[in-house]
Amino acid sequence: MSTSSTFFAGAWSTVRRVDWRQNVIYVGFVVVFIFFALTLGDSGFTSPNNLLNIVRQTASISVMAVAMTYVIATAEIDLSIGSVAGLSSVVAAMAISQYGTVVGILAGLGVGLLVGAINGGLVAGLKVPSFLVTLGMLGLVVGVARWITDSAPIPISDNFFNTVFGGGDIGIIPGLLVWALVFVAVGALVMNKTKFGRQVLATGGNETAARFTGVNTARIKFTVLVLSAVAASVAGMLYAGRLQSGRFQWGTGDELSVIAAVILGGTSLFGGRGAVIGSLFGALFIGLVNNGLILAGLDVSQQQVVRGAIIIAAVALSRRK
Repeated sequence: MSTSSTFFAGAWSTVRRVDWRQNVIYVGFVVVFIFFALTLGDSGFTSPNNLLNIVRQTASISVMAVAMTYVIATAEIDLSIGSVAGLSSVVAAMAISQYGTVVGILAGLGVGLLVGAINGGLVAGLKVPSFLVTLGMLGLVVGVARWITDSAPIPISDNFFNTVFGGGDIGIIPGLLVWALVFVAVGALVMNKTKFGRQVLATGGNETAARFTGVNTARIKFTVLVLSAVAASVAGMLYAGRLQSGRFQWGTGDELSVIAAVILGGTSLFGGRGAVIGSLFGALFIGLVNNGLILAGLDVSQQQVVRGAIIIAAVALSRRK
């Protein structure tokens, strides 16, 4: 066999060994970016301001996607994150107006802790399917947020809160990007380098086997659902800081975007595999698509069709081997 034939045979063998379902997000991200850059360059897609806006708009999704990676890696799901973000934003806004910044932040985080503990207790303790628990919690939390605000926005005039949670920049770097990168860095480190991360993957990969090896799978599931809700509460405050108000609408529908970002990023919908860095690129990919569709002039219904197709593709990519 010639040298060239040997080279191409080896290269093809390497390509075949690559799990494209785990790496497709990186290829897709580059392809979509180049496509929009070529077709929408004249509309300002590649302008620095527009690219920074994409980062700002996807920061909350990225923060929630990090925690959702852990939830899905345990073969569970959390559909309540969008509504938790909305409730946290209004609770934080109301507490800030009455008691100040510190109490407001603690109140916002408290929403996530409470909802996460309820979700985790029902799933881990009573063995209720997470899909049903968090679907019910989604409606309950939205109802509470609308009830306590009478569906009205709660303005936030605290400059420190608005600067830290979304409005400030560090030089040319948006503060929201810093939040996202910190969450991703910590999430990736814990997932890949700690005992807890290994236990999360073991729980999702084979819960029975994990229990026999000494993993407290109930505790793991409880913990990841609490983390998911707390991350959602942080995301809600990032919405509130960037938009200087708390509204029950903040986070509405985000659960679908977050789940799609996580699955596109390489986390298995059936558990046992988690990719935090991939989830970040999944969130940015969805942000690119949303931004490109708006600049292309598509109406809301057409944007929903495209986003729905992306979610279907994400689920298809996550099918069992």
